[in-house]
Amino acid sequence: MQYDLAVIGGSFAGLSAAIQVARAGRKVLVIDAGRPRNRFAEHSHGFLGHDGRAPGAILDDARRQLLAYPTARVVDGRADKALAAGSSEFEITTEGGETFGAARLVLATGVRDILPEVAGLAELWGKSVLHCPYCHGYEVSGGPLGVLATGPMSMHQAQLITDWGDVTLFGNGLFEPDTEQMRALESRKVRFEPTSVAELEEDGSGGLIVHLDDGRKAGVRAMFTAPRNIMASPLAEQLGCGFTEGLLGTVISVDDRQQTTVPGVYAAGDAARSMHNIAFAVSGGTFAGVCAHQSLVFG
Repeated sequence: MQYDLAVIGGSFAGLSAAIQVARAGRKVLVIDAGRPRNRFAEHSHGFLGHDGRAPGAILDDARRQLLAYPTARVVDGRADKALAAGSSEFEITTEGGETFGAARLVLATGVRDILPEVAGLAELWGKSVLHCPYCHGYEVSGGPLGVLATGPMSMHQAQLITDWGDVTLFGNGLFEPDTEQMRALESRKVRFEPTSVAELEEDGSGGLIVHLDDGRKAGVRAMFTAPRNIMASPLAEQLGCGFTEGLLGTVISVDDRQQTTVPGVYAAGDAARSMHNIAFAVSGGTFAGVCAHQSLVFG
């Protein structure tokens, strides 16, 4: 056994878990592929003490702080295999062929967004096409905003975002409100546009031009959307962890101590909860690290 804890994923949840156990003097390994979900965003907002900083800069500081502890190690690379190697040991193999053993695992592997197939959208993701009003709403508030439907949950998103601006919900052929839903939208002054969106284009001033299939155009300061998520890593499935259907995709099932259905395997961050932002990831990662450490002490 090489490590007390191996953390797969070195973003906000993973580093938060690792530092708790390193501070207890335990040997901790973090394996990080270097592809955090929010790498497309230039700035992070709403995270206490770091409002407006680049997410990568926050992570760089966090990694340096973790590595100041002599029992902590970070390996750059993707972990692509994990298995139980005994009653209290796990084996992790990287794509480069390195194999590590650990008594406990924290899966902070994140999710991957399946973006709507609209021309121009992927290039603008994290810039003027956004998913979280709490993370980015203030910066684009006070004018016309769009919500690009991905399904029924988009109605909830449109109603919520009216606190930041004048909202148009673009059905995009994926959502058509019934009479009751239309009344609910109207009560929040949400306009509904049934025509599909053909393309999103920058307008030269930080906003967007929304090109509709029928040739019409609309201007918005930003477009919000709620893409479906899939696991960014196969490790939870390989280990036999259970999953739960979340709001926008499956999440790893965890109990009230962040432990998965596999004893000794914990999970945190976007892969283990439906609501996503940095603060939630840090909170979940911190608790996963604490609980993993306590399981080493008390069994």
